Amino acid sequence: MKKVLLIIVFCIFFGRIVYLNIYKKDYYNNIYLEKTNRYVWGESAPRGRILDKNGVVLVDNKGYKSIMYTKIKGISVKDEVEVSYKLANILDIDVIDSTLKTFYLITHDNGKNLVSDEEYKLYDERKITSNDLIKLKYSRITSEMLDELDLLDKKAATIYDKMNKGYSYEKKVILKDIDDVIYSKIIESNIKGVSVEVLFERVYNYGNTLRDIFGNVSYIREEELNYYLDKGYSRNDLVGVSYLEKEYEDILKGTKDLYKVENDNTLKLIKEGKKGNDIYLTIDINVQKELESIIEKNILKAKCYKHTNYFSESYAIVGEPMTGSILALSGRKILDDKFVNVNTNIINNSYTVGSIVKMATVSTGYKYGIIDIGTSVIDGCVKLNLVPLKCSYKRLGKIDDLTAISKSSNYYQFMIAINSTGNKYKYDMKLDTNKNDFNKFRNTFKEYGLGSITGIDLPNEKKGITGSLYNSDLLLNLSIGQYDTYTPIELFQYVNTIASNGSRINPHLLNKYYKNNNIVNYEVISNEISLDKKYLYRIKDAMHLGVNSGTSRGYINKIYNGAGKTGTSETFIDTDNDGVMDTKTISIGFVGFAPYQDPKYSVVVLAPNIYEKLDKDYSKIYITRYISSAIMKFVFENE
Repeated sequence: MKKVLLIIVFCIFFGRIVYLNIYKKDYYNNIYLEKTNRYVWGESAPRGRILDKNGVVLVDNKGYKSIMYTKIKGISVKDEVEVSYKLANILDIDVIDSTLKTFYLITHDNGKNLVSDEEYKLYDERKITSNDLIKLKYSRITSEMLDELDLLDKKAATIYDKMNKGYSYEKKVILKDIDDVIYSKIIESNIKGVSVEVLFERVYNYGNTLRDIFGNVSYIREEELNYYLDKGYSRNDLVGVSYLEKEYEDILKGTKDLYKVENDNTLKLIKEGKKGNDIYLTIDINVQKELESIIEKNILKAKCYKHTNYFSESYAIVGEPMTGSILALSGRKILDDKFVNVNTNIINNSYTVGSIVKMATVSTGYKYGIIDIGTSVIDGCVKLNLVPLKCSYKRLGKIDDLTAISKSSNYYQFMIAINSTGNKYKYDMKLDTNKNDFNKFRNTFKEYGLGSITGIDLPNEKKGITGSLYNSDLLLNLSIGQYDTYTPIELFQYVNTIASNGSRINPHLLNKYYKNNNIVNYEVISNEISLDKKYLYRIKDAMHLGVNSGTSRGYINKIYNGAGKTGTSETFIDTDNDGVMDTKTISIGFVGFAPYQDPKYSVVVLAPNIYEKLDKDYSKIYITRYISSAIMKFVFENE
C-alpha cells in the first residue's frame, strides 16, 4: 500500500513539474523577468498576411505612427485632465460634441452647483440614487454653459474621452497616422502615460470580398485575458477575435522586440521581434469574384419574378472534392437595394434541402438490406393512417435505385422508410415509429456529413437542426429532406464524400504556410464511410444520369461529364415577426461534381425562400441552375 501511495505522490509531483516547465513556462518566465529586471517591448510587429492559393495578397498590413495612452495605476482624474490639455496643445483633433458634458462636470467641481441642497439631502436619505444625481446634473448643463468651453477645452474633452474608453488596462489610441513634426513634439513633451507606437492595421485589398470570413483583430477581451497571458501575450496585444484571424492566431501573430533597460536608461535588445507568418488559403480570388458576381446577377434576375417578396439571399460553394479545399464560397443578400456579405451563414445557418438527401436515403436502404442494386418498384403514392396522401411530383412509372435518384422519386424513398421499420406498405396502414427508426437514417446521413459538424477550419461552426418529434409522417419527410435542416457546408462535405467514393474529408480554407522557411501544408482529416464502394459507384451513376436526362439537366454542362442532384423543399416563415410561422415558401438547391468518374470540382448552391408557395407552382425560377452551370463553366475554362 505504501508503494502505491509513493507512486501516486511521485506521479503528481512529476506531473506538476511538467505542467510548470512546459505549459506555464512562458507565463512564469515573463513574471520572473518583470520582477528581476526592467524590460520594455518595442513597437508592435505586423501580423502575417493572408494570400490566396496563387499567392495573391488578400489581407495585408499598413503601419501608422499613432499616439497611445496607457493608464498609470493610481493616476488621478486631475492628472488625466492635465494630460488631456497637454495633448490638446499639440494635436489638431476633431472635436466630438458628445464628450463635452462629461468633461464640463469633471472640470467644474463635478457639477455640485447644478444640484440643490434639498436634492443632496434626498440622496443622503437614500431617496434618490447616485445615478439620479448624475442624470440631474447632465440635464441641467445648458448650451450656454458649454459655450464657456473654448476650442482647447473641447479638444481636451475629446482626448479625455478617448483616454478613458474601454478596459482600463488597454492602450488607447488618441490619434492615428501622425506626421514626423507631431511625433517629435510628443517625444519631447514626455507626457505621463503617453507614447508613440507604430500600429499595424489590416488592409483588405479586395474590399468586402470574404471580409467576414477573414475575421477581426482587436485587443484581448477580458474573458480571454488569462488564456492569452498564459501563452506569453501582453495585456495590450492585438489578437484575432473571429473566424480565420482567430483560427490561425498562433501562425499569424507577430512578436515584438524585447529590450532590457540598462542602469543608464539605455535599451539593450534582448530578443528580436519578427513579422507573423503568412498563410495561403485554398481560395482562388478570381473564382471568388466571379462567383459573387454570378450570384448577385441571378438574385436580381430572380427578383423580377412574381411572388419572390421573401427571397433575398443565395449561397454557393465551389471546391475540390478529393481534398476538401474550398476555391470560393459566397453568401450574398440584397438589403435595401444593396448587396451585403452573409458568408458566415454558410457555417452557421441551416435549411431544409429537399431531395438533395436522396442519395443518403438510398444509402440507408443499401446499408440495412432494404434495397439492392436494381431493386425496382412502380412509382405511386403513399397513404398512411391519419396522414395525407404523399406522392412524387409526378407519376414516374417503373423505377429502380438509379432512376429513383435521377428522376427524384419520393415514393421510392417512402418505401425505404416504411420498410426500415420492419413493415410492408399497405394502403391506410398505421405505422408506429420511434427514435431508433429515425436514427437509422440520421446515422447514415452523418457518415456523409449531414447533421454533424464538418470540422471546417473556422471557429464556432454550427450543425443543422435535428427534429425532436417522432411519427410516421415525419419519418417519410426525413427520407426526402423535409424535416431536419443542414448547413451549406454540410452539403459541401456530403457531395464531396460521394464524389470521393466514400472519403469524408473536412472542408478547409487553409492551404499552407511557411515556418522557418519550411512549407507546412494543411493536414487533411478524413475517414471512410461504412458503405460498400459498389453502392457509392451506383449512386454516382445515378447522379450522372440525373444531370444528363433527369431532374438535374442543365446544372452542369454535359461536356464536363458531371453528376448532381437537385432539391426542392417547403418551409414556413414568420413574415410579420409575431412569432408565428404564417407563410409557406419554397427553397431550392443543387449539389454536384465533375467529371463524375474522376472529380475535379464540386459545387453547392442554395436559394432559400425563392418564392411564396401558392396554388400555382413557380418552380421554374432557375437561379440555382444558372449559378451552378455558370461557375462550373468558369472553373473548367480557367484551369
